[in-house]
Amino acid sequence: MTYRWNYSNLSPDQKKITNELAKELDLHPVLVELLVKKGIERVEEADKFLHPSLEDLHDPFLLPDMDKAIRRIEKALGNKERILIYGDYDVDGTTAVSLVYKFFRGITNNIDYYIPDRYDEGYGISFQGIDYAVKTGVKLIISLDCGIKAVSKVAYAKEQGIDFIICDHHMPDETLPDAVAVVDAKRLDSVYPYNDLSGCGVGFKLVHAFSQRNGYPFSDIEPLLDLVAVSIASDIVPLTGENRVMIHYGLKQLNSNPSFGLRGIIEICGLQRKQITVNDIVFKIGPRINASGRMMNGKEAVDLMLAGDMTAAREKSKNIDKYNEDRRELDKRITDEAIEYINNYIDIKNLKSIVLYQENWHKGIVGIVASRLTERYYRPAVVLTKSNGMISGSARSVPGYDVYKAIEACRDILENFGGHMYAAGLTLKEEHLNEFTERFNSLSFDGIEPRMMLPQITIDAEISLSQITPPFLEGLKLFNPFGPENENPIFLSRNVYDAGNSKLVGKGLRHIKLELKDQTRETPIPAIAFCQQDFFQKIKAGEPVDICYTIEENTHGSRSFTQLLIKDIRG
Repeated sequence: MTYRWNYSNLSPDQKKITNELAKELDLHPVLVELLVKKGIERVEEADKFLHPSLEDLHDPFLLPDMDKAIRRIEKALGNKERILIYGDYDVDGTTAVSLVYKFFRGITNNIDYYIPDRYDEGYGISFQGIDYAVKTGVKLIISLDCGIKAVSKVAYAKEQGIDFIICDHHMPDETLPDAVAVVDAKRLDSVYPYNDLSGCGVGFKLVHAFSQRNGYPFSDIEPLLDLVAVSIASDIVPLTGENRVMIHYGLKQLNSNPSFGLRGIIEICGLQRKQITVNDIVFKIGPRINASGRMMNGKEAVDLMLAGDMTAAREKSKNIDKYNEDRRELDKRITDEAIEYINNYIDIKNLKSIVLYQENWHKGIVGIVASRLTERYYRPAVVLTKSNGMISGSARSVPGYDVYKAIEACRDILENFGGHMYAAGLTLKEEHLNEFTERFNSLSFDGIEPRMMLPQITIDAEISLSQITPPFLEGLKLFNPFGPENENPIFLSRNVYDAGNSKLVGKGLRHIKLELKDQTRETPIPAIAFCQQDFFQKIKAGEPVDICYTIEENTHGSRSFTQLLIKDIRG
């Protein structure tokens, strides 16, 4: 794959700020440059970024309707009303339900939880879920990670004598549901200082507010941050501001004393003797939790995360792992079918987006397939299937293109939709499929610039290999955890060459294991370049090349060492 390399030097003003900041901070000048490129220009801002503190969490009562929500919960507890914790079936929703249920279960036994079935009920609040609440005597439903658009469902619940508290993080419509409280930082009237919380993050703020109002110490709820960390990493929300604080402490909890359920997943992933990172959550822990809602019912994921001992956690983790294996097989089969269809029937060169429909594709897998197609063709992809007489599916996008807005522009022919800039879901009647396809492709054709369809690498700084020293690496660790809007920095080094031990490795000998030097460094530094076998002969011949890469801590057995993960090579 050919990448476009983007690299911008500091402006004169940025250079001046970098020099001033470098005098105040005990940090390598290149790392100070990275801070300035993030818009961090004062020592106080740098300290908050490099040393996250729980004291930097915002007052939860700044969230819209939080005071109303807490007063209604207190009333329910005082009157011994039955409470139902209701959430979406993905990682964010199930961790949110687990967190809020776990907290209030310590206060009342008159509590239950509910996860809608992806296939029978679909996303969000369902009439079936409300009927379950009526049947079980529920008087208050607290919805998490869903509900912001459930106007008719909340009205139906009210007719049945059930109040709603909605805790969501998705974009609201102009008309809010008639709930007792609608807690969402994305409300137009919100004054909350941060609006990129995950759904589980909003759930944590609800628990935080209740604890604050009722005299519970923060130390009582801090252990719940392991669930928040899993949700933040899995839901791909920005790792900035309050999310950065919560995931920082959540990862500490995950690595030191996770709940039984998460410990069970950690074991089944083989991570128990490893320092767990955001990548481990994204690629190992999160997919297993998600597999429950994709293949069976998300309630099983909540059952696991609420496990009261390791025996139960290990047993439930085995089931979840089996679902994940089944999910992977389906994922590969459907992705292969989608690629074959595109190659045979779609003139991809003349389209800026992809819309595919196959009535027999598994509803729980189409989101993953859309991601695979976006990665392969570098275009927004919508993958649809048939479910309960309707067409529904998922969309994924490329950097810079808001797929949610494109779908929202088709709302007049949609039954339901929701999501974010880069990931969304939708449901429509079969009779509107062709019109939706034409309109979505037209919107994409007008809205996507050619550069958006080219894979690109944004380089953060140019350095020589000799600058990669222990103090530099220690300073770089302070930038963790890495993720959206705080990506692992990509460095550029020019004219590096083989120290003499480079070789092809892996299945099909497609990867290069390297030991590299440059004119400034005599001691070779290990590196790995995946799928870059075409450069091997050039490198082996000792010819200089330019590389862009991230710096990783690699663990092999009991040994840890620094390694460059090469993204691209030019020479």
